[in-house]
Amino acid sequence: MNSLMRNEGLFPSMLTDVLGVSPFLGPSLFDVDFDMLPARIGFNVPSANVKETEKSYHIELAAPGLAKKDFKVEADNGVLTISSEKEEEKKEGSGGYTRKEYSYNSFSRSFTLPENSKTDKIDAKYEDGVLKVTVPKKELTPVKAKKEIAVS
Repeated sequence: MNSLMRNEGLFPSMLTDVLGVSPFLGPSLFDVDFDMLPARIGFNVPSANVKETEKSYHIELAAPGLAKKDFKVEADNGVLTISSEKEEEKKEGSGGYTRKEYSYNSFSRSFTLPENSKTDKIDAKYEDGVLKVTVPKKELTPVKAKKEIAVS
């Protein structure tokens, strides 16, 4: 049972072996939320700010260097997924030689939506390197207080 405890399981050991992480850093290196892990091993996931107001939820993703067409925003079964794919080709030519470099960047972030979200009214705008997603709230029917009726 001890081998299944956090920081003593197979996953940190495999990462240490595969990535060549020094055992002297200690197991606390891997004691993180898994949302942070991709950034530690080379994937770039944009940071998100989430704010709630009286009438809506606001999500902002810092994603500079992208265009509106690079984003895909979907709401399905209570989950909001924001993803992006961007492929670039760079060509250089000189002296009869041509060099091509391809670059492919992508990410995906998912957010569980509260029950009072109006998924059919979600709005997304991209400006100044920030994707701003607004999820309006619907009014929930308040639960009426229980009333006991006397039997006569």
